[in-house]
Amino acid sequence: MLNIVLVEPEIPNNTGNIGRLCVGTESRLHLIHPFGFVINDKNLKRSGLDYWVHLDVSEYQNIEEWMTIIPDKSRVFLMSSHATKSIYEAEFQDGDWLVFGKESVGLSEAVLARFENHLTIPMSNLIRSFNIANSVAFVVGEAKRQISIDN
Repeated sequence: MLNIVLVEPEIPNNTGNIGRLCVGTESRLHLIHPFGFVINDKNLKRSGLDYWVHLDVSEYQNIEEWMTIIPDKSRVFLMSSHATKSIYEAEFQDGDWLVFGKESVGLSEAVLARFENHLTIPMSNLIRSFNIANSVAFVVGEAKRQISIDN
């Protein structure tokens, strides 16, 4: 099972879509406060539809609280449009942690400095980044593809 981590998500529709993706891929969702919305926001529920009740989701007050539950920090992969290593160069395993930053600015330098594995999704120079829900889908899809080959 993959662990999807959203650090300070801002847009409820994105989080709802990612929650639905997690249910469909049997992944866990980890949400780190503060949020840009209330967790029972109607847009969040609308995007997650009726799947939200099936979601394995945990909330943490801050990065430090979340970090206490990680058994192996070498299996944490932070997504950044500034990284030089592609998601297609990583070797994903079941149980990995895939970390995404807030929609407006991504992951802070302070968070990036805590872990070694920084990855990027290859994209055209015509855009700065992909929508976060699409980014999660790209990375989860690649990780699940690799894991299924290994099994």
